[in-house]
Amino acid sequence: MKLVVPSLVLAILIGYLRGGRLATLADLRLRWQAAAILGLLLQVLLWPGGKWPLWYLYASFVLLIAFAIVNLRVAGVALILVGVALNFTVIVLNRGMPVSREAIEASHQADSLGELTQNGGPKHHLASSLDHLRFLGDVIAIPPMEQAISIGDIFTYGGVMVVVAAGMGRRRRAPDPGSLVTQAVGHVDR
Repeated sequence: MKLVVPSLVLAILIGYLRGGRLATLADLRLRWQAAAILGLLLQVLLWPGGKWPLWYLYASFVLLIAFAIVNLRVAGVALILVGVALNFTVIVLNRGMPVSREAIEASHQADSLGELTQNGGPKHHLASSLDHLRFLGDVIAIPPMEQAISIGDIFTYGGVMVVVAAGMGRRRRAPDPGSLVTQAVGHVDR
């Protein structure tokens, strides 16, 4: 979650560099927005303990995948779909996201190892040899952000950045009235 704001800031900067405008994002037509919002809320509001939180996590991914599928026509959403599907796969196979000890230590979060070992909760747990597809877990350290992320996260954040930057569009210039007259006259002369 620590990467949300920097990713959005970078996407907006790229959008501006491409000649886009932030106001143009309002024209972006995304369907099933409520599914995406509910999916994200379920991940943020997971209650600790019990079996239900894991089902909330699964439901959140189903909602996010459905949102991505109905919006595949939007630039960047295919990347989001790949990222969400990769994260969902590793979470379902392991009943939570395996987080590597090495990534935790390299990202300067060693103080959270005890918490992950004792009760990682429904979303994260310290990776072990029993986990499947560990390379899809949170194994990539980002020390400046004190964050460990997954390959799926890279696709997801990258996709969101493309959606924002592309959604900002390019500034369209109004056609020069003189050039329209020249073009019309040129077509008449032929």
